Amino acid sequence: MNGINDLFSRFVSQYRLATVIYRNLRHKPNSQKTIGDLIEERADKNSDDTFLFFEDRKFTFSEFNTRANRVAHWAKNEGLGKGSVVALLMGNRPEFIFTWAGLSKLGIITSFINTGIKTRGLEYVFETAGATHLILGSECLETFNTVDKNIVSGMKISVWLDTINSSPEIPEGVVIFDNVLQDMPDTNPDRDIRNNLVAGDDMLYIFTSGTTGYPKATHMSHMRFFASGDAMAGVAKYRTGDVLYDALPLYHGAGGVVVPSCALNTGCAMTLTRKFSASRFWDDCRKYDITGFQYVGEFCRYLLNQPEKPNDRDHKVRIIIGAGLRPELWERFQNRFGIKRIVEIFGSTEGNTALANLDNKAGSIGRIPFYKLHNGDLVRFDTATGEHVREGNGFCIRCKPGEVGEFIGKLRQEKGGIGKFEGYTSEEETQKKIIRDVFEKGDAWFRTGDLLRRDEDDYFYFIDRIGDTFRWKSENVSTQEVAEQISGFPGIDFINVYGVEVPGEEGRAGMAAIVLSDGTGFDAREFYQYTEEHLPSYAAPVFIRIRMEADMTGTFKLRKVNLREEGYDPDMVSDPLFIRSKKEKTYLPLTKERMPIGSQVSE
Repeated sequence: MNGINDLFSRFVSQYRLATVIYRNLRHKPNSQKTIGDLIEERADKNSDDTFLFFEDRKFTFSEFNTRANRVAHWAKNEGLGKGSVVALLMGNRPEFIFTWAGLSKLGIITSFINTGIKTRGLEYVFETAGATHLILGSECLETFNTVDKNIVSGMKISVWLDTINSSPEIPEGVVIFDNVLQDMPDTNPDRDIRNNLVAGDDMLYIFTSGTTGYPKATHMSHMRFFASGDAMAGVAKYRTGDVLYDALPLYHGAGGVVVPSCALNTGCAMTLTRKFSASRFWDDCRKYDITGFQYVGEFCRYLLNQPEKPNDRDHKVRIIIGAGLRPELWERFQNRFGIKRIVEIFGSTEGNTALANLDNKAGSIGRIPFYKLHNGDLVRFDTATGEHVREGNGFCIRCKPGEVGEFIGKLRQEKGGIGKFEGYTSEEETQKKIIRDVFEKGDAWFRTGDLLRRDEDDYFYFIDRIGDTFRWKSENVSTQEVAEQISGFPGIDFINVYGVEVPGEEGRAGMAAIVLSDGTGFDAREFYQYTEEHLPSYAAPVFIRIRMEADMTGTFKLRKVNLREEGYDPDMVSDPLFIRSKKEKTYLPLTKERMPIGSQVSE
């Protein structure tokens, strides 16, 4: 690209970013307007417009507000207020949204709990959430029952019944939330109750995986909730009359924050589904007149794997926004389903920096047209040592075009929006995500933990997660957490968990190198059952390698680099290998005939 054309192209990209920047920065931390105010304003302005479709039910903005009000009055009666924390363990259904909406009106922090974690992982989340109350969906009772009740003995627990589990066995001391709410007023609580609340105050805790260990609770302020949806709505030009499809888990930032925030910011509707279904997806889009949806890369892969149909383009979807759409799938997906615009976003719930592909550049996660106008940069990172590469003067080295490095965001005194690193509830964990003295003495940058590559035109491309956390099925998997859970299986002396590449699949599949106790054989079926009970499905190892001894350094650190490189190829690995089989509900010996190809690894 010659100089003039390149400069013009960069100005075009920057102009497109202007909407995002403006909608981001107009939300100030000291603003008196919070999400409770936005909900009530929308209920007045769009009273009879549909806010939410769910299965055969629908709720107007007015009905949404009155349902939230009942929760708010319950919380007030409980003596809860600004800074109180209520944990929410519930699947995808309208009551999830009613809950945080009502609590937000009093400045109460809702702690979203991942419905896929169990036992010790779930106990850890409850321990760190700091909640005095738990609102539990009846559909999650089985998951909740994996927790040591001593961990939650100090919490007041309320069960909100669900149609799929409307007559559950209620634990002793637990109240039926539905019955309690019937006696609550549905009017707006007095606005004065929010007089000491500002947009910079916490609204949510959203748990996310870090580079190691258990999930960490990230701060999500009212300001950040405002800005995330406002910015995306600006990109997509959402407006009243649009309908957004949300098949992502509500406990995640994309599904639980971005989509509802888009609807509240613009007055458009959202359609919520309990879980993603590739076979039903386009039928739902036609049924609800969907015009846009939030995706993750796996959605697109699963949809492409469905048999082609004559009506693949028979829908009203004009734009999709999300993350993880791999370059090799981009044009195939766009052409097959007739999607006019794909906006790939790179960022994180807690991060202070992001990228957005507003140019429809196939495969890219975004562009930085002018670095002085952006807080992100790419620095060299040694994946073998797990350290940033520094020059003789001690400063980091910017990556050249084609080089892979870690993307980082400079910590600045942001005046508003999502450019502020709000960090975690744990100050220790917050500091772990900050790298200092990067390009000059005293500067500080947020570490994304992601390896990216940029091209000559400053378009960026996602490569992988750093270190002990790998990405699989659109989820970040902590090897330390998986290892800790599996180590409880009888007969295991050592376990080393890592991610391996699978041709045709995004991210890395989990693999565990296991050293068994003397005289112990590998009971594949029992091990499969154990992982089913103790791990979410995406975290269960896809491959098992039985080792004679642990791969450790002289300082007793587990070696992973060689294991990753050797992978699961029987021609390269002499150790016994096994592959997870959902169909057989066991781990089968891995032979050349059973080597996975593409989506077969999910079978």
